[in-house]
Amino acid sequence: MHDFGQDFVQSIQQIEIYKGSGGAHFGPTAIAGAINFITAINYTNSYSISGFDGRNNSANGNYTKVTDNGWHLNINATGNQSNLGSATADGTEDDGTFNKQLNLNVEKWINDNTKVRSTFYVRETRTYYDDMDNNGELGYVMDNTMQALQTGIDRVNQNSEDSLTFHWHAYGKDIDDGGFADSYDSQSLVARFEKKINSSEKSSFGFGSEYKYDWGSFINEGSFNSSTKGHVKDLGIFANAGYKIFDNSILSFYGRRDNHNTAGRNNTYKLSYIQTINNFKFGVSNATGLRNPTLYELFGSNNYGYKGDINLKAEKSITNEIFGSYDLFDNLTLKSTAYRATFLDRLEFNSGFTAAENKQIDLSNEGIESELIYEGQNQKFSTFTTFSKSKTEKGASQQRRPDLNYGANFSKKFINSALGTFNMNLNYKFTGKHLDYDGGTTVAKSTKIVNVIFSKDLFGSTWNLSISNLLNEKYERPLTYTKDGRRLTIGLRKLY
Repeated sequence: MHDFGQDFVQSIQQIEIYKGSGGAHFGPTAIAGAINFITAINYTNSYSISGFDGRNNSANGNYTKVTDNGWHLNINATGNQSNLGSATADGTEDDGTFNKQLNLNVEKWINDNTKVRSTFYVRETRTYYDDMDNNGELGYVMDNTMQALQTGIDRVNQNSEDSLTFHWHAYGKDIDDGGFADSYDSQSLVARFEKKINSSEKSSFGFGSEYKYDWGSFINEGSFNSSTKGHVKDLGIFANAGYKIFDNSILSFYGRRDNHNTAGRNNTYKLSYIQTINNFKFGVSNATGLRNPTLYELFGSNNYGYKGDINLKAEKSITNEIFGSYDLFDNLTLKSTAYRATFLDRLEFNSGFTAAENKQIDLSNEGIESELIYEGQNQKFSTFTTFSKSKTEKGASQQRRPDLNYGANFSKKFINSALGTFNMNLNYKFTGKHLDYDGGTTVAKSTKIVNVIFSKDLFGSTWNLSISNLLNEKYERPLTYTKDGRRLTIGLRKLY
């Protein structure tokens, strides 16, 4: 329901990726995994600029001040524009986007164990479909805005942690559709409380609750012959427990129950066991997830006959996983994960594209992911391989899901070179052939994409030279959407 676009990219301090069914951890949206963006205060005052021409560039600034009475105040601002590729299938021109965003962060420790925190974020994105000069293939222009406010209080004691968070965000979209004006607005309110308790050296547990209310509307001004609005709400209650059976083994359980005003009650859980034996660490897990219907699936409509259905059920998933990690040497580690996931009651369009429906044919996704990691002095090298299959229970392959991906990442700090000290990051990824759609089902070719970044401290700043798609691969992803060839970007970052 909320299009995040380029949100938070310049404000992110850390990204955490959780694969597989994650309903017990993250609620009724993590049916196949979750990505957690951490936007904690950046205490490095700096500004940076980068780009490769007048229509493709970016500027960012960050400033933090700690006041005498203990307030931590941070402001981060970013502006960027791009004019790359077409937003329409088989488009022949580049489309433009202007983006501006501002992020304010405030923290203060009230006493030794209590902290208050607040984050405010605002973003405006203006996109031209197609062409930045308003004379493109379609003539669409879209203003895309978002505002978010999150505030909370954390309390840490010797054996427990409490967290109370309130969150609100609003998303708006105004579209100039060849002379017609349409607007879309949605908002979300969230309240969440969580408590964690370390009851002993061997055991811990936690519990909490989360309430979420979403509402949105589409206002018809001519380009659509129907409009819509609606709201949904969900109340979740969750708990978790962990027990250290021995010094080198941990058993954990997470459970959650959600009550949605249209999809009803659903339960999710995750059970996992982790064991360490010398240099070998392995584990198994079984987890479930779900995704409640979106506002559009429930209440949406368009001029092609689509109508929402408030009787839709949540789609669900089950993931089984076994994983292992072995330290071959002090600086060489092998990791591998085997998984199988099943998706039930899938939400997709019906055959006439007039409504969403819960499909009776289940999907399965299974595979093996492996990574070999070497860490040496001033350098790191890793290589990865993924074998996967995604099919319906009748054996039909799914589109845009390659059976094979592999690649490598290499980073090194060069010290005694003719150019002095500089850093290099090189990554390579092979994406195998897979089914796609270009008016009919067809096979998309494999690709080999190489990106490299060089950085060097010079004249009091850090200079970057980035070359994306180094081999100048010509490809479409998805099919009919042409990707850019080789591109060189220069940037600098200055601390102050």
